[in-house]
Amino acid sequence: MTESAGTIDVLVVDDDFMVARVHRTFVERVAPFRVVGTAHTGEQAIEAVDALRPDLVLLDLYLPDLFGLDVIPRLRTAGHDCDVMVITAAREADAVRGAVRQGVVDYLLKPFDYEDLQPRLERYATQRGRLLTTVVRGQADVDRVLAGAFAPPAGGALPKGLSVETAQLVERALREADGTVSAAETATAIGISRVSARRYLEYFHTTGHVDVSLRYGTAGRPERRYSRRA
Repeated sequence: MTESAGTIDVLVVDDDFMVARVHRTFVERVAPFRVVGTAHTGEQAIEAVDALRPDLVLLDLYLPDLFGLDVIPRLRTAGHDCDVMVITAAREADAVRGAVRQGVVDYLLKPFDYEDLQPRLERYATQRGRLLTTVVRGQADVDRVLAGAFAPPAGGALPKGLSVETAQLVERALREADGTVSAAETATAIGISRVSARRYLEYFHTTGHVDVSLRYGTAGRPERRYSRRA
């Protein structure tokens, strides 16, 4: 474990070698995360956790030898307390419920890109930091840790650099859109830069108010499309 070093060591588990490589690249772009290894089967994942002692496991569920959720109890039986973030195409409610019962820290559906994973890793790092540093003197301290970075900002406060006025404009653009919108379309509609529009849209996505889909073209990166959550 790497608490003293300040880094968060990650094991990436995915049956597809190319996908695992992409996920590794995504993770290593986010400080203070560091990928210490990859595995492509359930048994490899268990062996890698035993050898590498990661802080976090990015776990696919559709592995060739074991269902991903069956890996977690084996890790616990072996005495490993690493956290697990599920990254999978499994959309079944039973899989989600099972992941929650197993205590996973997050559940991210494929396909996704870097902008989907980044805020989840950052929230995890913040929450982990709270768990490592909090001194519990009473119930308020417990509540603060359990809420942590996974709760919306108190009182509707926005992150630094975002304004209430512009957020309202972006929200109105989403409400008035016929279907999904891109960051560029939102920027044009309300007169701000595309980069700024994307920041607000991604914020609404991380707080659960906006859904994101990917539109694949003939070349280049897929376009992120946003819509208000019903």
